[in-house]
Amino acid sequence: MKRRHWLQNLSAQGALTLLPALQVMAATDLPALLRAGSCVLVLRHAQTSPGIGDPPNFNLTQCSTQRNLSDKGREQAGRIGQWFKTWGLSPRSVQTSAWCRCKDTAELAFGKYAVLADLNSTFDSRSDQDEQTKALRTRLGYLAAGQFEVWVTHQVNITSLTGDSTGMGEALVVSNKGRVLGRTLFAA
Repeated sequence: MKRRHWLQNLSAQGALTLLPALQVMAATDLPALLRAGSCVLVLRHAQTSPGIGDPPNFNLTQCSTQRNLSDKGREQAGRIGQWFKTWGLSPRSVQTSAWCRCKDTAELAFGKYAVLADLNSTFDSRSDQDEQTKALRTRLGYLAAGQFEVWVTHQVNITSLTGDSTGMGEALVVSNKGRVLGRTLFAA
């Protein structure tokens, strides 16, 4: 079974699974990784309405012109936040792209966030990608033991940072050295 189908099957079953480096770990291992700190949970925004990228001539300051969260995505974001509460996990900060689908994911999951321009999508223009990725790697280096952050962003940015691709509502745990420690799929 292909990886994408396998992950979709997990999602359909309502699973919350951590899948680091082709080794399946119990979902209870994710809180331990985050509590240890020196890492970030890089989360691709929750499920959106169908499409790729944004409509032509979208306006970053007007959510109605962008591809936004679907009803399932809003529910998914709420479940992500509930999962963090259930495990008693509190990130040092929640940073997000300026795109509405990312801000809405952060708001619904955590109730607070700050916009970090380095998490903005480079889908339509790759000219800033290298500089943004370098800035994110620098920020990673400042995460100390016992501290973690959540970054809500886009697939293209996650791939640039880690070399891995993610689905909507999927997250990677990345160490302050830039190493992917694991991944999790929050079911839609």
